[in-house]
Order: sequence, then C-alpha cells, then structure tokens
Amino acid sequence: MSQTNILLDAGTNELEVVEFYLDEEGYRGHYGVNVAKVLEIIREQPVTAMPQMRHPAVLGAFPHRDGRVVPLVDLALYLGKKREVSQEPKIIVTEFNNIITGFLVSGVNRIHRLSWQEVEAPGNFLQNVSRNAITGVVRLEGRVVFILDMEAIVGELDPALSIRLSGSLHDESGAGTIYNVLHADDSGNVRNLVKRLMEESGRFKILQAPNGEEAWEILSRYRREEEQGGTPVRERVQAVITDIEMPRMDGLTLCRKIKEDAFLKSLPVALFSSLITDRLEHKGESVGADAQFAKPDLQVLSEKVLELITTGKAKSVLEEQAG
Repeated sequence: MSQTNILLDAGTNELEVVEFYLDEEGYRGHYGVNVAKVLEIIREQPVTAMPQMRHPAVLGAFPHRDGRVVPLVDLALYLGKKREVSQEPKIIVTEFNNIITGFLVSGVNRIHRLSWQEVEAPGNFLQNVSRNAITGVVRLEGRVVFILDMEAIVGELDPALSIRLSGSLHDESGAGTIYNVLHADDSGNVRNLVKRLMEESGRFKILQAPNGEEAWEILSRYRREEEQGGTPVRERVQAVITDIEMPRMDGLTLCRKIKEDAFLKSLPVALFSSLITDRLEHKGESVGADAQFAKPDLQVLSEKVLELITTGKAKSVLEEQAG
C-alpha cells in the first residue's frame, strides 16, 4: 500500500488519516497517522541491530529505497503494551522532519477523510497515560481512534531531533526591539520550548494558542478592536508562527484566512511543522505562507521571522509608534 496522490488541497481544514491497530490480549487499540506523513505500508522486514540503541522500542534498522537504512520502532513496545502476534504485522514507513522512520504495528484498516473540526484535543489524563504520544482523538465508524504524535515519539527516541535554538539571532537592524509573535501549536511541549527559547533570545514576546481556531479568534478580536478605532493589529502582533496539524483548525487554513483578510494579510506567517518536506512545500506556498521550516530547528525559523518583521511593514509600524 503506497501513498501516491492522496494529498488534499491546502487550506480546506481537512486531512486524511491512515487507521491502524495494535493487538493486545483481548483488546485491539485503534490509532491514526496523517497520510501526509506516510511514504508506504509494507510487510515486516528483517532488521539489523543498531549500535548504541537508546530505547528498547528501537528494534534495529532495515534497508529501504535508494540504499537508505531506516530505523524500525515497535510502536506497542514504545507505548508500554505487549503486542499479541495473531497475524503478520505491518510496517508504516513515515517521513517527517526530513527523517524516515518505520513503525511496526499489528495491522492497517483503511484511510479516512475528515475535517480537523472532528478531531478533539486529548485531555490531561490521556496525555499522561500515553506519555504525551497522543495529539488528537476522533470517533470513526463507532471506534475511538487516537491520532499519534509521531514527532514526539521520535524526539524522545533520539534527543538530537528535539527542538532547539542553538545560538544568538542575527539582526541587521540592530534596533533591539522586542517583537510580539503569535504561536499556534497543539503540543504543550512544543509550545513550552518555543516560548522559552524564543523569549530567552531577547527579541520576542510569545503569545500562544493550542490550535488554529483559537489563534484565529485572537486575531479576529484584535481586528474588530482596530475596526472600532482601537490599537492596530500590527502594533499588537508582528508575526505568526503556526504548526500545520492541529485539532479544530489546521495551520494551512489559519494561514489562508490571514492572507485573505484585508486587515491581516500583511502579517508575516511562518509554518513550523514536521510536514515541511520537498513534496509538501507547495501546500504552504498555495496558502501564502511567507516562510516554511521543518521542525526541530528553531534557530533558522527565529532568524527568518526576525528578518520578515524587520524588513517588512511591521518594522515601519513600530518605528512610527516609537516616533
């Protein structure tokens, strides 16, 4: 089962999910992953042990296309479950953050097309028992399906893939102004890291939302207040950083709505997502994103956001305000 041309149009707030399952004794758990992250689904492959494996869930590696060697993660083992072998398992080969990884699962059901409005954010209890590995919950055909946060899983297995900001930010303006940035991401861990690292740089104040819908509500409120003679939006927010995959409203839809709004369209929008790959970059372009960066390198994202602000209209607004 290969992914061919399944990908949806950008900015429609829709996604397609590959539903798969993990069998335990007397129980079958249903899970999902965004089709956009799936390269293919293949049979179980013989693996070779990898030196210095940091986690027991990493079973080893197997050869893939173009001579690549792909690590194989036993998803049940990672989630603390004992997988019951009743049939030949499958491997879901994924690509995100420019990393290819194989996940061993019991089997695959089908692909579902749905709206992000149908995806609910997981509660704190569910997050705790899943080790923060669940990013959404959806009900499909009478089943509860858990959307897995594959980036969080891979980031825990290999800390080198975690979000980082490794140095100071280069600012040709030298103004030293602190800029207000609205950041939308459904992952609490990502929000905490981005806020801490960007604010520690001394150049940003971060306002955050857990999904695109709440980010849009914030901007819409600012726009209404500006229309009524209040503070202009661009004096309150100078840029937006958004993830793509989020319950209620995804980042592509958020970007499209911003760029179609007369009051907001000049606001720089940067996509910061594991879905930024060569084969998916056209989606961000189609909704008018000003910049796109794959997680986890926050350094280049922060530098680009600073450049967009200081070389664009946000700079002139702030200069006028200061004068």
